[in-house]
Amino acid sequence: MSRFVAIDFETASYSSFSACAVAIVTMENHIVTDRYYTLIQPPNNYYIEKFCELHGIYPKDTLNAPNFYDIASDIINRLQDEVVVAHNEGFDRQVLKAALAYYDLSASPLRLDKKWECTVKIYRKKGFKKANLKACCEQLDIPLNHHNALSDAEACATLYDRHLRNF
Repeated sequence: MSRFVAIDFETASYSSFSACAVAIVTMENHIVTDRYYTLIQPPNNYYIEKFCELHGIYPKDTLNAPNFYDIASDIINRLQDEVVVAHNEGFDRQVLKAALAYYDLSASPLRLDKKWECTVKIYRKKGFKKANLKACCEQLDIPLNHHNALSDAEACATLYDRHLRNF
């Protein structure tokens, strides 16, 4: 039996704690069993325009969204004791660590000092010359609405599942 969760964050600015969206996809025995997605109001609902243009999330979209503190328990419950995968694990793990720290929440249940599985590294080792999410998905014909957190997390889950199945 194989079970893991894939996570993707979008951020509103260069600050790691500025998460404005998160998606977590749970896959068990090659089947998606849970999809979690929410917009997040970053601190002071502050955005840099360049980030908005990249992911399409603007301050008006998160004006009434929960802040990270409000959804932290949802995230922790979905990640705790799971194999966690991200396409660029260093980025997503840092966003989670920084957001938890910003809101003075404990990261201890998540063991964030330990690296997660990283599909960028996995696919580079497989010989992909370009291993960014878009390139991997194009090469393997995986649907992707890039920089939509749910689409990115689902694509990451598919990439990791294919890796586990060796194809």
